[in-house]
Parts: sequence; C-alpha cells; structure tokens
Amino acid sequence: MSKISLVVIDDHPIFRQGVADSLSLEGDFEVIGQASDGIKGMQLIQELTPTIAVIDVNLPGLNGQQLTRQLAVEKSLTRVILLTAYDDLTQVVHSMSAGASAYCSKDVDPQKLTQIVRAVAEGKYAIAEDILEKTDLKRWLDEHTENPTRAYSDPGDPYEPLSRREMEVLECVTQGMSNKEIAVALGISHQTVKNHVTAVLRKLRVDDRTQAAVYALRQGWVRLYDRGEDAAK
Repeated sequence: MSKISLVVIDDHPIFRQGVADSLSLEGDFEVIGQASDGIKGMQLIQELTPTIAVIDVNLPGLNGQQLTRQLAVEKSLTRVILLTAYDDLTQVVHSMSAGASAYCSKDVDPQKLTQIVRAVAEGKYAIAEDILEKTDLKRWLDEHTENPTRAYSDPGDPYEPLSRREMEVLECVTQGMSNKEIAVALGISHQTVKNHVTAVLRKLRVDDRTQAAVYALRQGWVRLYDRGEDAAK
C-alpha cells in the first residue's frame, strides 16, 4: 500500500515543524517537503506533486487561498488542507469555493488532523472537524454561498480573488503606505498603483483604503509586520 505523501507550508518554523513531526508519526504518511511561504510552497508542490498539501491561510508571497486557486487552475492532483487561526464563515466559503478539500483551525487535535488527512486522501472533504462527501460539500456551499460571496465580489459575479500584485498592494496599504511609497517599493508606476487600489476596493466591496486594510487584517490575509522585521525574514 502506497503512503500518503504530504508537504507542510507555513511561515512559522516551530508550528510547521510540529505539524510535520506529528504527521510523520503515522505509518501511512510521508512528509516529503516543507516551505515557508506561498511562492516556495507552489514550487514545492509543482516539483513533488504530493498527495496532500497542508497550508496556512496566512502566508507571505501567495496566501493560502491564492495558492489553492492557482493549484485548481493548473488542475494539480495535490489536494489542499487549509489551516487557519481565524474562524470566519466568509473565509471558509471562499476557501472551499477556491478548491480546498479541507478547512480547519490550527488548534485542531492532532489525531483529528490525521483523520482529516486520510479522508481527504480518499476524495472526501472536511470543514472544521466534519467529514463530508462531495454532495454534502455542494449542499453546504449552496446554503452558505450567497451572502459571503456577495460581500466580496460584484453582485451576481462569481468569487474573484485578488491577484498576487493586488495582494502586495493591499499589504502595503495595511502598512499605511501612500500610493507614491507603494510605487517605489514595488517598482511600478503611480498610476498602476492607483489602478490596483481601485481593483482591490471593488473586489472587497469596501469604500476606502482603511476599510480594505481592516478587512484584510480581520481575514488574516496580511499582518502588521514592522517593515524592517519583514525584510529580515
């Protein structure tokens, strides 16, 4: 019987290693790689094609939802389990709609996480600690999609995630940077920054930069790093 291969992607080294060590205790699991950010995580998955990727929602580079969406676009065979410190219905809906196979809290019991891994490897799904068949997931999404989705995209349109560049701009906005500062930091024109900010506000359905920053922080998409500390990571 072949083992379930896994990669763990999280920017907190102690937590990442703890998850990897816990999963490695299972005889039918094999942790074959780790990564500290979304971009490295994507490269790792593309290179190794593990059965399952256990991914933190809040990652630098590409966040967990963006990474999940990209894997879905590429029709990757790797199934995604998202872990988060934020228990928010809107984020659950967006994550599962983006293509995740499971979404659960970071404080999940290790034994429960192993059960979720095995279930996902068998083609099932999990929300919190509930194991679902595909038909159950579709029913759950149908029941919860309308309000969360409309809070994030234009009325009647499907959920539209932020692009990688838009996420970079949004992170700068949460740091209180002006458009001119963002342009210099990202090496793009002032007008391009304005265009990205406008797109971010539209996609998040908010009225101004402050609301966008608060929303992003509440969802756990970005963190208020000291810029010197962030550059040193």
